[in-house]
Amino acid sequence: MTRPIRIAINGASGRMGRALIGLVGLDDRFELARAMVTAGSPHEGKPVRDPGTGLRYVSGWDDAKGIDIVVDFSGPAGLASALDHCEAHGISLVTGTTGIEAALEARLARAAERIAVLRAANFSLGIAVLTRLLKEAAAALPDWDLDIVEAHHGRKEDAPSGTALALGEAAAGARGTTLADAAVYAREGRPGARKGGTIGFAVVRGGDIVGEHTAWLMSGGERLELGHRATDRAIFARGALEAAKWLTGRAPGAWTIDHVIGGG
Repeated sequence: MTRPIRIAINGASGRMGRALIGLVGLDDRFELARAMVTAGSPHEGKPVRDPGTGLRYVSGWDDAKGIDIVVDFSGPAGLASALDHCEAHGISLVTGTTGIEAALEARLARAAERIAVLRAANFSLGIAVLTRLLKEAAAALPDWDLDIVEAHHGRKEDAPSGTALALGEAAAGARGTTLADAAVYAREGRPGARKGGTIGFAVVRGGDIVGEHTAWLMSGGERLELGHRATDRAIFARGALEAAKWLTGRAPGAWTIDHVIGGG
Protein backbone atom coordinates (compact mmCIF):
# COMPACT_ATOMS: atom_id res chain seq x y z
CA MET A 1 0.00 0.00 0.00
CA THR A 2 1.66 3.20 -1.22
CA ARG A 3 -0.74 5.65 0.37
CA PRO A 4 -1.00 6.00 4.15
CA ILE A 5 -3.09 3.43 5.99
CA ARG A 6 -6.40 5.03 6.92
CA ILE A 7 -6.99 4.13 10.54
CA ALA A 8 -10.04 4.53 12.76
CA ILE A 9 -9.45 4.65 16.50
CA ASN A 10 -12.32 3.34 18.60
CA GLY A 11 -12.21 4.62 22.17
CA ALA A 12 -10.35 7.70 20.97
CA SER A 13 -10.87 9.80 24.10
CA GLY A 14 -9.42 7.22 26.50
CA ARG A 15 -5.80 7.00 27.59
CA MET A 16 -4.84 4.55 24.87
CA GLY A 17 -6.91 6.37 22.27
CA ARG A 18 -5.21 9.68 23.01
CA ALA A 19 -1.79 8.04 22.91
CA LEU A 20 -2.61 6.47 19.55
CA ILE A 21 -3.81 9.77 18.09
CA GLY A 22 -0.56 11.42 19.16
CA LEU A 23 1.56 8.70 17.56
CA VAL A 24 -0.47 8.54 14.34
CA GLY A 25 0.11 12.25 13.88
CA LEU A 26 3.86 11.63 13.85
CA ASP A 27 3.84 8.50 11.66
CA ASP A 28 3.74 8.91 7.88
CA ARG A 29 2.55 5.31 7.47
CA PHE A 30 -0.89 6.24 8.82
CA GLU A 31 -3.66 8.74 8.32
CA LEU A 32 -6.23 9.21 11.07
CA ALA A 33 -9.57 8.69 9.34
CA ARG A 34 -11.96 8.54 12.31
CA ALA A 35 -11.90 9.09 16.07
CA MET A 36 -14.73 7.21 17.75
CA VAL A 37 -16.15 7.94 21.20
CA THR A 38 -19.28 6.77 23.01
CA ALA A 39 -22.54 8.62 22.41
CA GLY A 40 -22.88 11.48 24.88
CA SER A 41 -19.14 11.76 25.46
CA PRO A 42 -18.02 15.32 26.29
CA HIS A 43 -15.55 14.97 23.41
CA GLU A 44 -18.25 14.24 20.82
CA GLY A 45 -18.28 16.85 18.07
CA LYS A 46 -15.10 18.54 19.23
CA PRO A 47 -11.97 18.82 17.06
CA VAL A 48 -9.54 15.94 17.46
CA ARG A 49 -6.36 18.00 17.14
CA ASP A 50 -6.03 21.25 15.23
CA PRO A 51 -9.53 22.51 14.35
CA GLY A 52 -8.17 23.24 10.87
CA THR A 53 -7.97 19.53 10.06
CA GLY A 54 -11.75 19.21 10.08
CA LEU A 55 -11.61 15.88 11.96
CA ARG A 56 -13.88 15.69 14.97
CA TYR A 57 -14.75 13.06 17.54
CA VAL A 58 -17.83 11.11 16.46
CA SER A 59 -19.99 8.41 18.04
CA GLY A 60 -21.45 6.50 15.09
CA TRP A 61 -20.25 4.44 12.13
CA ASP A 62 -23.04 5.28 9.68
CA ASP A 63 -21.07 7.73 7.52
CA ALA A 64 -17.66 6.05 7.94
CA LYS A 65 -15.91 5.57 4.59
CA GLY A 66 -12.45 4.71 3.30
CA ILE A 67 -11.21 3.01 6.46
CA ASP A 68 -8.49 0.38 6.09
CA ILE A 69 -8.30 -0.78 9.70
CA VAL A 70 -9.96 -0.18 13.07
CA VAL A 71 -7.90 -0.11 16.26
CA ASP A 72 -10.14 -0.59 19.27
CA PHE A 73 -9.46 0.26 22.91
CA SER A 74 -12.99 1.01 24.03
CA GLY A 75 -15.14 -1.40 26.02
CA PRO A 76 -17.42 -4.36 25.32
CA ALA A 77 -20.22 -2.25 23.83
CA GLY A 78 -17.83 -0.17 21.75
CA LEU A 79 -16.04 -3.27 20.52
CA ALA A 80 -19.32 -4.92 19.51
CA SER A 81 -20.31 -1.83 17.50
CA ALA A 82 -16.90 -1.67 15.79
CA LEU A 83 -17.10 -5.37 14.99
CA ASP A 84 -20.48 -4.84 13.31
CA HIS A 85 -18.95 -2.21 11.04
CA CYS A 86 -15.80 -4.21 10.29
CA GLU A 87 -17.76 -7.34 9.36
CA ALA A 88 -20.18 -5.40 7.18
CA HIS A 89 -17.39 -3.72 5.21
CA GLY A 90 -14.57 -6.27 5.29
CA ILE A 91 -12.30 -4.12 7.46
CA SER A 92 -9.50 -5.56 9.58
CA LEU A 93 -9.72 -5.12 13.35
CA VAL A 94 -7.06 -4.75 16.03
CA THR A 95 -8.48 -4.82 19.55
CA GLY A 96 -7.04 -4.59 23.02
CA THR A 97 -10.39 -4.44 24.83
CA THR A 98 -10.52 -6.90 27.72
CA GLY A 99 -13.13 -8.05 30.22
CA ILE A 100 -15.63 -9.17 27.57
CA GLU A 101 -18.27 -11.85 28.00
CA ALA A 102 -18.47 -15.25 26.33
CA ALA A 103 -21.00 -14.16 23.69
CA LEU A 104 -18.70 -11.43 22.38
CA GLU A 105 -15.73 -13.81 22.54
CA ALA A 106 -17.68 -16.17 20.29
CA ARG A 107 -18.59 -13.34 17.91
CA LEU A 108 -14.93 -12.39 17.55
CA ALA A 109 -14.02 -15.99 16.79
CA ARG A 110 -16.69 -16.20 14.10
CA ALA A 111 -15.68 -12.83 12.64
CA ALA A 112 -12.10 -14.08 12.19
CA GLU A 113 -13.45 -16.47 9.55
CA ARG A 114 -14.35 -13.46 7.37
CA ILE A 115 -11.97 -10.64 8.37
CA ALA A 116 -8.51 -10.33 9.87
CA VAL A 117 -8.79 -9.94 13.66
CA LEU A 118 -5.81 -9.37 15.91
CA ARG A 119 -6.45 -9.48 19.63
CA ALA A 120 -4.03 -8.88 22.46
CA ALA A 121 -4.53 -8.23 26.14
CA ASN A 122 -1.26 -6.31 26.07
CA PHE A 123 0.53 -4.84 23.05
CA SER A 124 3.92 -4.55 24.72
CA LEU A 125 6.62 -6.42 22.84
CA GLY A 126 8.20 -7.20 26.21
CA ILE A 127 5.01 -8.93 27.35
CA ALA A 128 5.01 -10.95 24.13
CA VAL A 129 8.49 -12.20 24.96
CA LEU A 130 7.50 -12.82 28.59
CA THR A 131 4.64 -15.00 27.36
CA ARG A 132 7.04 -17.09 25.29
CA LEU A 133 9.42 -17.49 28.23
CA LEU A 134 6.59 -18.48 30.57
CA LYS A 135 5.38 -21.13 28.15
CA GLU A 136 8.87 -22.63 28.07
CA ALA A 137 9.30 -22.47 31.84
CA ALA A 138 5.87 -23.90 32.61
CA ALA A 139 6.49 -26.82 30.27
CA ALA A 140 10.03 -27.44 31.53
CA LEU A 141 8.95 -27.29 35.19
CA PRO A 142 5.52 -28.96 35.10
CA ASP A 143 5.47 -29.89 38.80
CA TRP A 144 6.41 -26.45 40.13
CA ASP A 145 3.74 -24.26 41.72
CA LEU A 146 2.81 -21.24 39.60
CA ASP A 147 1.22 -17.97 40.63
CA ILE A 148 0.79 -14.79 38.61
CA VAL A 149 0.90 -11.43 40.40
CA GLU A 150 -0.30 -8.29 38.62
CA ALA A 151 -0.57 -4.63 39.61
CA HIS A 152 -2.37 -1.72 37.94
CA HIS A 153 -3.66 1.77 38.71
CA GLY A 154 -6.68 2.11 40.94
CA ARG A 155 -9.06 3.03 38.12
CA LYS A 156 -8.79 -0.32 36.34
CA GLU A 157 -12.15 -2.09 36.50
CA ASP A 158 -11.43 -5.73 35.60
CA ALA A 159 -9.38 -8.17 37.68
CA PRO A 160 -7.27 -10.13 37.11
CA SER A 161 -6.01 -8.12 34.17
CA GLY A 162 -6.45 -9.44 30.66
CA THR A 163 -2.68 -9.76 30.43
CA ALA A 164 -2.50 -11.84 33.60
CA LEU A 165 -5.22 -14.14 32.27
CA ALA A 166 -3.44 -14.44 28.92
CA LEU A 167 -0.23 -15.40 30.74
CA GLY A 168 -2.16 -17.97 32.73
CA GLU A 169 -3.73 -19.41 29.60
CA ALA A 170 -0.32 -19.67 27.94
CA ALA A 171 1.14 -21.48 30.95
CA ALA A 172 -1.84 -23.80 31.27
CA GLY A 173 -1.67 -24.69 27.60
CA ALA A 174 2.03 -25.45 27.91
CA ARG A 175 1.16 -27.91 30.68
CA GLY A 176 -1.59 -29.60 28.71
CA THR A 177 -4.50 -28.17 30.64
CA THR A 178 -6.80 -25.13 30.53
CA LEU A 179 -7.08 -22.08 32.71
CA ALA A 180 -10.71 -22.97 33.39
CA ASP A 181 -9.50 -26.16 35.10
CA ALA A 182 -6.35 -24.79 36.73
CA ALA A 183 -7.09 -21.24 37.89
CA VAL A 184 -7.46 -20.19 41.53
CA TYR A 185 -8.60 -16.57 41.77
CA ALA A 186 -8.98 -16.11 45.52
CA ARG A 187 -7.52 -17.43 48.76
CA GLU A 188 -8.96 -16.39 52.09
CA GLY A 189 -9.88 -17.83 55.45
CA ARG A 190 -8.64 -21.42 55.64
CA PRO A 191 -8.52 -22.70 52.05
CA GLY A 192 -6.29 -25.62 53.00
CA ALA A 193 -3.10 -26.77 51.35
CA ARG A 194 -2.43 -25.81 47.80
CA LYS A 195 -3.77 -28.24 45.20
CA GLY A 196 -1.15 -29.43 42.73
CA GLY A 197 -1.36 -28.20 39.17
CA THR A 198 -3.22 -25.00 39.99
CA ILE A 199 -2.34 -21.52 38.75
CA GLY A 200 -3.00 -18.81 41.31
CA PHE A 201 -3.65 -15.10 40.72
CA ALA A 202 -2.98 -12.12 42.97
CA VAL A 203 -4.16 -8.59 42.18
CA VAL A 204 -2.88 -5.19 43.32
CA ARG A 205 -4.72 -1.95 42.51
CA GLY A 206 -3.61 1.56 43.39
CA GLY A 207 -1.88 4.79 42.49
CA ASP A 208 -0.78 5.34 38.92
CA ILE A 209 0.80 1.94 38.19
CA VAL A 210 0.83 1.48 34.42
CA GLY A 211 1.14 -2.29 34.55
CA GLU A 212 3.28 -4.94 36.24
CA HIS A 213 3.12 -8.72 35.78
CA THR A 214 5.27 -11.36 37.46
CA ALA A 215 5.02 -15.14 37.17
CA TRP A 216 6.35 -17.03 40.21
CA LEU A 217 7.38 -20.64 39.64
CA MET A 218 8.10 -22.22 43.01
CA SER A 219 9.64 -25.46 44.18
CA GLY A 220 11.46 -26.72 47.26
CA GLY A 221 14.49 -24.52 47.86
CA GLU A 222 14.19 -22.31 44.79
CA ARG A 223 11.93 -19.88 42.96
CA LEU A 224 12.01 -18.59 39.41
CA GLU A 225 10.49 -15.16 38.70
CA LEU A 226 9.68 -13.93 35.21
CA GLY A 227 8.39 -10.39 35.10
CA HIS A 228 7.68 -7.25 33.14
CA ARG A 229 7.13 -3.69 34.31
CA ALA A 230 5.65 -0.95 32.14
CA THR A 231 6.44 2.65 33.05
CA ASP A 232 5.08 4.46 29.99
CA ARG A 233 1.67 3.81 28.43
CA ALA A 234 3.08 4.83 25.05
CA ILE A 235 4.67 1.37 24.68
CA PHE A 236 1.20 -0.15 24.26
CA ALA A 237 0.18 2.42 21.66
CA ARG A 238 3.39 1.84 19.70
CA GLY A 239 2.80 -1.90 19.76
CA ALA A 240 -0.81 -1.46 18.63
CA LEU A 241 0.30 0.64 15.66
CA GLU A 242 2.87 -1.98 14.68
CA ALA A 243 0.09 -4.56 14.88
CA ALA A 244 -2.15 -2.40 12.69
CA LYS A 245 0.59 -2.01 10.09
CA TRP A 246 1.25 -5.75 10.11
CA LEU A 247 -2.43 -6.71 9.91
CA THR A 248 -3.39 -4.39 7.06
CA GLY A 249 -3.97 -6.48 3.96
CA ARG A 250 -3.76 -9.82 5.79
CA ALA A 251 -6.07 -12.71 5.07
CA PRO A 252 -8.97 -13.40 7.43
CA GLY A 253 -7.93 -15.16 10.60
CA ALA A 254 -7.41 -14.90 14.34
CA TRP A 255 -3.99 -13.29 14.70
CA THR A 256 -1.95 -12.43 17.80
CA ILE A 257 0.89 -10.14 18.81
CA ASP A 258 3.14 -13.19 18.61
CA HIS A 259 2.59 -13.22 14.87
CA VAL A 260 3.66 -9.56 14.70
CA ILE A 261 7.01 -10.25 16.36
CA GLY A 262 7.60 -13.30 14.20
CA GLY A 263 6.63 -16.09 16.53
CA GLY A 264 3.46 -17.29 14.88
